[in-house]
Amino acid sequence: MVALLSLLAGAIVALLWGPTIPQTLTPYVAMAVVAAIDSAFGGARSYLERTFNDRIFVLAFVSNALVAAFLVWVGDQLGVDLTVAVVVVFGIRIFQNLAAIRRRVFGG
Repeated sequence: MVALLSLLAGAIVALLWGPTIPQTLTPYVAMAVVAAIDSAFGGARSYLERTFNDRIFVLAFVSNALVAAFLVWVGDQLGVDLTVAVVVVFGIRIFQNLAAIRRRVFGG
């Protein structure tokens, strides 16, 4: 419950404050957000499967965001757009976790 209230408070502060992100950091933040969404769905899935561990969740949340940002940075250094690769990988994981959540909640 505390996590949900914290998420809601953070969303309200972000909407009221309206922070801006420098153009050079936009791809990194976008990939970190996609990785964080993947971690959130993974956490929800493990919660429903009764295997949730808060330490693993936090580690996955931080490490996914860092790996996504690192891959985008490596792509920038090589002159290759690796953001597509990151979106594809995390997008697949998001949909797999969402499908598992749907099966757990609605059966099948």
